[in-house]
Amino acid sequence: MAFPFSSVVLLVLVAAVLVNADMKVDCGPDGLTLVWTEARSLMDFSLLRLGSCRPTAVSLREAMFSVEFGDCNFRRTVTKDTLEYSNDLTLASPRNTKTTFHHPVSCTFEKAVDWAPPMYDPSMLQTYGQGNLLFSMDIMNGDFSGPAQSLAFSLGSLIPIMATVGQESHQPLLLLLDECVATNTPDLQPESAVYSIISNHGCLMDSKGARSRFEPRLVSSEIRLSLQAFKFAVGKEVYIHCTLEAWDPSAFFPNKKACHIVGNGWELLDDPSMSSLCGCCDTSCSSRKTRSPSGGGIKHSAVLGPLTIVD
Repeated sequence: MAFPFSSVVLLVLVAAVLVNADMKVDCGPDGLTLVWTEARSLMDFSLLRLGSCRPTAVSLREAMFSVEFGDCNFRRTVTKDTLEYSNDLTLASPRNTKTTFHHPVSCTFEKAVDWAPPMYDPSMLQTYGQGNLLFSMDIMNGDFSGPAQSLAFSLGSLIPIMATVGQESHQPLLLLLDECVATNTPDLQPESAVYSIISNHGCLMDSKGARSRFEPRLVSSEIRLSLQAFKFAVGKEVYIHCTLEAWDPSAFFPNKKACHIVGNGWELLDDPSMSSLCGCCDTSCSSRKTRSPSGGGIKHSAVLGPLTIVD
């Protein structure tokens, strides 16, 4: 299998190193190995988490993670020249779910000239969740036929975004964008400036007063979004964070949907005759109020960028 990048060029470990603690990370083409060691500690190493993953092995003074980038909710950031995979090493309190510390971890690779997004290079597709589901999300060219050659967009132009879920032997699934926001940081932080794009479980809020819209589906496992370049952090780096959800293609609910403004009102992308499900977009699409399922789907987080919006 040919790797879609040439070599590892940078490893960034931004960590407040504790006394007597040592963290070592080795980046590989498909994943990483992380070893956390404390020579004199009463820490319960089984409480360490790398993203959503538990340690692969634990000893008296050490915890090891050997994971692939397609697991553990790694975030992928694509730039003109690099691919970066980032995550956080955390420790939860044994008595509650509060995190007592976290250490950002990232691996950055030089992007090969012939690199293509995962949906176009099967060797880079990674398994996530249940049933061998393969999630991918990328910024595309104008006709959605391939990856964008530039991540600079003029204010008011359309940014083509496509997400897919590969299903292998899984039953057919419907891919939804549950939530998307734009920020000025690659990680969502309390101090990040945030611009809401999709909220309220699939409501494309940016279609109100703008040309943003969902494009007609070709297959249920793919969703296309034309996003009008907005006046947010103009001239600076912008990142788009989204939560993708794979769901039953035959069941729509107020919290399992894709809605956008068409004409003067909200319309359900997949069945306009059921657009009444979008009526909550201007209020609250709460599963408790609507008695629709709050779970059942398989979710995945993705981040795109950095892209630049120019005036």
